[in-house]
Amino acid sequence: MTEVTLMKEPRLWTRDGFVDDDAWTIVSDKEIVVDGNSKQVLPLARYLDMDDSLRTRAVGVLLGPADDVMDLEPFLDRLDLIAVTFPAFNDGRAFSQASLLRSRLGYAGDIRATGDVLIDQIPLMLRCGVTSFKVSNTTALKRLAEGRLPGIDTYYQPAAVPTQSAGKYSWRRTPGAAA
Repeated sequence: MTEVTLMKEPRLWTRDGFVDDDAWTIVSDKEIVVDGNSKQVLPLARYLDMDDSLRTRAVGVLLGPADDVMDLEPFLDRLDLIAVTFPAFNDGRAFSQASLLRSRLGYAGDIRATGDVLIDQIPLMLRCGVTSFKVSNTTALKRLAEGRLPGIDTYYQPAAVPTQSAGKYSWRRTPGAAA
């Protein structure tokens, strides 16, 4: 077994493993956006206040728990990254935001979980359409490094990202599909 090194700095994780060269930086409301090669993630209100010519693929959006994802609908084709915030383990509004972005608005870019990302919630975040995770929780970092992602193989409820077993339940059948 290999030794796991834990970091205090948040690390970016995707289904392919840890990513060491994350080009995106979350910028607060008070920081100044500097033109250049950096990719910056701005709070929703700041993004909406920007001049339209500055809304490029090098600018992502950070959704707070109370932000309305529908405000982003006109800009989704310009966004490569939307970050959703999990401020505490018991605040699940970002699950709904990610699911709405995928299923209702058809957003195909990267949805990143930030904040209190816990190992037990990652499989559920994946089902809601989250594709990358900024992880700082020590237990989550350790388990992800060991390849120990918890989960259940079979789900009864539909999700923004369908499971491999989609279509096995009568309510998931489409007209004309074989039983």
